[in-house]
Amino acid sequence: MNKKLLLTLAVLFIWVPFAFSAEQPERPNILFLFADDQRADTIGAHGNPHVQTPNLDRLVSEGFSFRRNYCAGSFSGAVCVASRAMLMTGKHWLNLPEKKPATNWDDATTLPSVLTSEGNYNSFIIGKWHNGSAMLDRSFANGRSVYMGGMANHADFQVQDLTDGTLSPKRDAGGFSSKVFADEAVDFIQSAGTDQPFFLYVAFMAPHDPRNPPRKYREMYYNNRPPLPENFLPQHPFNHAEHAIFGRDEGLAPWPRTKDVISDQLCEYYGLITHLDQQVGRVLKALEKSPHAKNTIVVYTADHGLAMGSHGLLGKQNVYEQSMRCPLILRGPSIPQQQSSEAFTYIHDLYATICDFAQVKKPTGIDSESLLPILDGESESVHETVFLPYKDNQRSVNDGQWKLHIYPQINHRLLFHLAEDPHEMKDLATDPAYQGEMERMEQLMEAARQNGNDHYPLHVENPAPKEVEYDNSKRVLDVWQPKWIREKYFGGRSNPDHGKKS
Repeated sequence: MNKKLLLTLAVLFIWVPFAFSAEQPERPNILFLFADDQRADTIGAHGNPHVQTPNLDRLVSEGFSFRRNYCAGSFSGAVCVASRAMLMTGKHWLNLPEKKPATNWDDATTLPSVLTSEGNYNSFIIGKWHNGSAMLDRSFANGRSVYMGGMANHADFQVQDLTDGTLSPKRDAGGFSSKVFADEAVDFIQSAGTDQPFFLYVAFMAPHDPRNPPRKYREMYYNNRPPLPENFLPQHPFNHAEHAIFGRDEGLAPWPRTKDVISDQLCEYYGLITHLDQQVGRVLKALEKSPHAKNTIVVYTADHGLAMGSHGLLGKQNVYEQSMRCPLILRGPSIPQQQSSEAFTYIHDLYATICDFAQVKKPTGIDSESLLPILDGESESVHETVFLPYKDNQRSVNDGQWKLHIYPQINHRLLFHLAEDPHEMKDLATDPAYQGEMERMEQLMEAARQNGNDHYPLHVENPAPKEVEYDNSKRVLDVWQPKWIREKYFGGRSNPDHGKKS
């Protein structure tokens, strides 16, 4: 009996750890590739035959695309700041601290920190960080070629390295931004061990302006021009927000916009995207040659979109689809391939989604919804509507068929039937035939505002004028625009009035 008991105990001693490990699958690595200012419609495999993105196209074919992914508005004209704050905290900007929400997130647990503390991840940053050094310190301990700012001349900028929570002095990056960051990502992947999972956050600065891709990438589009946006206008027809109308993004081309100027800028924008695609391809190739290939989830997204001539606008300080909508592609073990969803998603939903991938407990109080139920086929959606609040002067709600815009500072409303008018070109707000839809969407707006903790008024007693007097003397030139762009679009101006060079 004693021998049998000892044998049984020995078998149990050997078997139990293996049984336990089978129930606790290995945590996957996370490779997070983050573009800057990339519209949702700028990937070939997503229906744009005019842009060359072979590596992103392959990612689409090998992964799962969320086709209606949004930045959830902004507290600032620097929309990328709000977008990144929401991603890193999993909270909507309306639930971040009212004062300085860009760099003060109260006691929010950031995504990299929860992965590190709860999942033993090696969280590593490369590229752009636009939310202040204190929040960087709370998120990452290590990184390379970190750019602490919003924008830069892609071919002439400075970076810092992060070691054990300390940033090094600035140094010249030594190359074009997308290549510099891709080089660092390749080095990290090639040197990373297999004894600890990693969260590699690679935040590119492209295709944010300055729109100065390497010459061959802009010339490839000058020689084979993409069409202008279907909703191109010479200028926006009303004053949606004073700071947005005359902000630095809108000053990158004179008013009225001409088709020739927008065509050139679109070529330059596409050139940045194709060059970025090539660098993404290098990173993916390094991953596929590494021992991490079968256990890494790839996330590709952007902080928001960009108007690029749509509605007479160039920037992202508006709630039109082109400016708030951006790509989202996931690839990796257990993720369906060659599939897509029209479900509404927000960028900050990636917080909960990545926590679920990493098998770590999500903090309480976040606004992020995991997308795993959609990926697993358990649900078709996690949001019934998309609510886009921009500062105190723009609101929109979208139920997939209809979209309502409200501009409180001028007491103006727009209604679009997105199912038939996806480019938001035919306003039906004052058409008596659609007053039923108008009232229904107003009710959805109020429900979204209540759910989203939005207390800004939708109507003011003394509205600003709707009309806009466009004045090219108000165009802002920043320090990051290279000489050829100043000569081409600013008449050779050499007196920047915005920004400090890094």
